[in-house]
Amino acid sequence: MRYRTMGRLGWQVSEIGYGMWGIAGGPGGFAAGADYELAPQCLDEAIEQGCTFFDTAWAYGRGVSELLLGAALRRNRGRELRVATKVPPKNRQWPPGPDDTLDDVFPTDHILDYTRRSLDNLGVDRIDLLQLHGWEDRWADDPRWQEAVARLKDEGLVAGFGLSVNRWEPANCLAALDTGLVDAVQVIYNVFDQAPEDELFERAQRHGVAIIARVPFDEGTLTGAVTADSTWPEEDWRATYFGPENLLPSVERAERVKKDVPEGMPLPELALRFVLQHPAVTTVIPGMRQLAHVRSNLAVSDGRPLDDELVARLRAHRWDREPAWWSG
Repeated sequence: MRYRTMGRLGWQVSEIGYGMWGIAGGPGGFAAGADYELAPQCLDEAIEQGCTFFDTAWAYGRGVSELLLGAALRRNRGRELRVATKVPPKNRQWPPGPDDTLDDVFPTDHILDYTRRSLDNLGVDRIDLLQLHGWEDRWADDPRWQEAVARLKDEGLVAGFGLSVNRWEPANCLAALDTGLVDAVQVIYNVFDQAPEDELFERAQRHGVAIIARVPFDEGTLTGAVTADSTWPEEDWRATYFGPENLLPSVERAERVKKDVPEGMPLPELALRFVLQHPAVTTVIPGMRQLAHVRSNLAVSDGRPLDDELVARLRAHRWDREPAWWSG
């Protein structure tokens, strides 16, 4: 495993981290496929393989993911593991609506309350990185969220603060970055979703802001596991994401990407290597619910870059999509 510096926070973290939405199951949108007996084994295997960055959220299973991570931390005492979690929007709307105010989504008492809930679930005295789970830059100048962040840092309850920005809106945080309070931005970045390169990455590098790249596999299409006939239970997030307007175009585009995969390289490996090739990326956080996926994904961290010609071909697969009501 190779490690990168977490921006101005200065930590060394594994360049492949662990995205913990999928293993939570139940309430929170990823209902299908959760295995609470296997999940601890996956977490422990990742730690054994050198993974040190774990991204969770209260919304993932309504605390279940945080509880799973807290148990893993206790099983692996003495290891330097970094924990990131997220405060859910008070109105439970992802992404925020056009008329939502800061009071609707992240009022001060709500931020403080859910920070304490996460501390309890994780069983820690301090959260390494606390993120707001969604964002609108029209709130950037509001002093209330800024004061809440400063208070949590002053009290030693959080070390770093970040934003998890809305799907397909990577520039919807630049004003917040200008406040100097944002230590990390979590953003969707993959072979299809390359827009973070336009503005966000350069700004982040200039100001020492860490980049956490999520959804490297486009919810599964860039693993090759999604087909035109794929279906999910109604309560599973992917049933919404892969609605009629998105499923077939996603599958068709993934088929075109496959033509650029080098011989002997699995498609998921190519997808991860593309994300890691950008120097602004601090860590990428694939979801992993099988031991085989943990091992294969973490093995990609070997320092072997994609060649420039291949990266150029992959850039041709960029797909700029319009945010939808469900695209939080």
